[in-house]
Amino acid sequence: MKKTSATLIKPPSVDQSKSDMENVLELTELRDIGPDIYTNTRPLWHPPGARGVYGGAVIAQSLAAAQLTIPPPSPANSNAVYLIHSMHCYFVLAGDATIPILYHVERVREGKSFMTRTVQARQRGKCIFTTTASFVREASGGKKTVDHEWGLPEGVKEALEKGLGDEEDEVVRREKESLGEDRAGPFESRRIGILNSNSPDIQTKRTRQWVRARGRITPSSGPQAHLSALAYMSDSYFVGTIARVHNLWRFGRPSTPSPSLPSPISSAPPGAPIFPHGPEPASSPSKPSISTIPSHSAPNNGAHPMAILESIENAATPDRPTIGMMVSLDHTIYFHRPRELRADEWLFTEMESPWAGDGRGLVFQRIWNKQGVLIASCVQEGLVRLEQDEGVGRSKL
Repeated sequence: MKKTSATLIKPPSVDQSKSDMENVLELTELRDIGPDIYTNTRPLWHPPGARGVYGGAVIAQSLAAAQLTIPPPSPANSNAVYLIHSMHCYFVLAGDATIPILYHVERVREGKSFMTRTVQARQRGKCIFTTTASFVREASGGKKTVDHEWGLPEGVKEALEKGLGDEEDEVVRREKESLGEDRAGPFESRRIGILNSNSPDIQTKRTRQWVRARGRITPSSGPQAHLSALAYMSDSYFVGTIARVHNLWRFGRPSTPSPSLPSPISSAPPGAPIFPHGPEPASSPSKPSISTIPSHSAPNNGAHPMAILESIENAATPDRPTIGMMVSLDHTIYFHRPRELRADEWLFTEMESPWAGDGRGLVFQRIWNKQGVLIASCVQEGLVRLEQDEGVGRSKL
């Protein structure tokens, strides 16, 4: 059998002076192969049960690659600073965590106010992911501008000041004890209960969570590192919102619940890592997310551990539909206030689904910093197919 490697070049030792997120998103330039080609420096994480690598990592590394081709401030460009303001992504094929990804950047446009880049992530000569990223020159809108934004939901800031803080919750402590300190992921998240959970109108329900990168992102990495980190985290529990607001079985029905598992209220993950392209978990390469129950904790009956939690949490609704396939199709991020983003401080996210049908679903996400400034808005469409009755053929991608 031919041996494969998760990276093109042997990974260097982890840079202890940098945050976990910076290490995870590090790229290696491949000048000998061609211009503006990069590859992942370290292995990418494949969530247990997923079809491919965590999608947020591919989004973030594509952005990082595009940012490396943006000219830095200099007298030649009047010391202009260009920062990402939008990226439109498509997941084409599932990424293979056992081989490297090559990121090919094309410099589409070099304008005075905007610069455009396209990035293709490729494996085995095939495109697995593509994005178009647009960068805007800072302060190019003039002194007079049109301004408004969606405000932070009422009571959120007060909740942060009262209870979130910097202390690790019981889920984090439990996982560190079982996996070891060095296996914590590059960011952490705290999921909040569904707003309007009892509403008959699915589109009025809101899923919420707090997220932040672990440690401190080094100042020398600039705003670009925080923007890439946000891109990474934006894919956490995104399309899974549809399953939550519809109260669908996402992990199958385990036959025998395990009484030894902790309460699903305290241990339900911010994103469970089983979906193709990994829209759900908060994680690092080869490492489970901080709130994901490790796969080796599955009971002897072989059921996914989150299936056990679902069976406990939803014992009253055993006949609800089951997800047969859930895949991210596309992902869009609008970056509103790059300079007011600190990805290593708590960010509040709120998600809602305005529509689902024909085996697909749409989710909107808003992200605020802890001061209440709307930092980014995101949109994702995903494939959401239910398990069909016996005798009905299963469709494929």
